[in-house]
Amino acid sequence: MSVSLEEALIFFLVGLIVSTIIIYVITKMFEEKEGIGTAILAALVGAVIYALAYYFLGEGLLAALVAGFVWLLALGSLYSMGWWKSLGVAIVVWIVAFFVGYILPTVVGPL
Repeated sequence: MSVSLEEALIFFLVGLIVSTIIIYVITKMFEEKEGIGTAILAALVGAVIYALAYYFLGEGLLAALVAGFVWLLALGSLYSMGWWKSLGVAIVVWIVAFFVGYILPTVVGPL
């Protein structure tokens, strides 16, 4: 099954919006001062990092670990956080994103 450019763009934009909201809410829970613009940038940088890691390393655990580590560095840099706080934020973001990714497709019901 082939995906059209329009479908891919919609998928990307919905993912970016959902990721931005999750990152924004979680960083506010961790008392970060940056606004929604930083959350958008963090979501966009994360998408690029994961795309590049999977492109160069293929699918698998190594690509996920490398991308996760690089995104952790980017998150810490964007929010001026230390290692431990960045790790805490990243873990909570990944957990929430997992559950949202599990629940969100079922919200519209069976098609």
